[in-house]
Amino acid sequence: MTTERKVAVVTGASRGAGRGIAIALGEAGWRVYVTGRTLKEGTAPLPGTIASAAEAVTQAGGEGIAVQVDHGVDSEIAELFARVETECGRLDLLVNNVADIHDDLVAPGPFWAKSPDLAGILDVGLRSHYLASWHAAPMLAKQEKGLIVFTSSFGSVCYMHGPAYGAQKAGVDKFAADMAVDFREVAPGVAAISMWMGPLLTERSRRTLEEHPEQYEGLMAQAETPEFNGRVILAMYDDPALRDLNGKTVISAEMAEKYGITEAEGRQPPSHRAMLGDPREPHPAVIR
Repeated sequence: MTTERKVAVVTGASRGAGRGIAIALGEAGWRVYVTGRTLKEGTAPLPGTIASAAEAVTQAGGEGIAVQVDHGVDSEIAELFARVETECGRLDLLVNNVADIHDDLVAPGPFWAKSPDLAGILDVGLRSHYLASWHAAPMLAKQEKGLIVFTSSFGSVCYMHGPAYGAQKAGVDKFAADMAVDFREVAPGVAAISMWMGPLLTERSRRTLEEHPEQYEGLMAQAETPEFNGRVILAMYDDPALRDLNGKTVISAEMAEKYGITEAEGRQPPSHRAMLGDPREPHPAVIR
């Protein structure tokens, strides 16, 4: 089976960044496979399900398809992409967004005083992104144009929420840089980009704001919506100069300003580069 709609996979889309990105793709008429583990409200600490996210994509004008996937299980990742291949015969965009976020992430104290399960983000959020990209790459390479986006943050270069979180963000930035080398040589129409999002208005961040208002109130006043980031991803995909972005780590707010994208009320979220740091520039050396 094939589809005339462009096809995307957005991982970790029950809620948060993934859900908003998927809805933005739906607004542009895409078929979007939304993945996650939550099937029923009330079974997870935060609201949101893959079914409601898929329905929101469809209501926005696209075609949302909910697929329950535990991204910590390799075989379930493989089955997801086999299903996309069978049902669509194409893939145009992969948004690697899923991450195992532990409730201790924003708890006070040094890393050794928190749960060791914070390291789960290195499995679901780093290793899982590599495997999703491995399965997606052959399908993307069949298209004239394809894109892998890793949702990342300034925590890649500054201390943010501790070493596990920082290592995951630095890792996906490096994934984009190194996957880009292979795409340039074998599939030049495909790009890999890591995108630093700013503070986001999500179910989790609203809960964090309630718990730690003194720490996050000022920052969240300038926060981005997940849908805003989805529109930035669409603009990068549609950019005739997409190849020039291959391998880059970009700042979502800066790309939005470049493309003329604002929040619904016309607000332009700030970059935070001066306060939190610059993306690393990969060295051009390539050693096989």
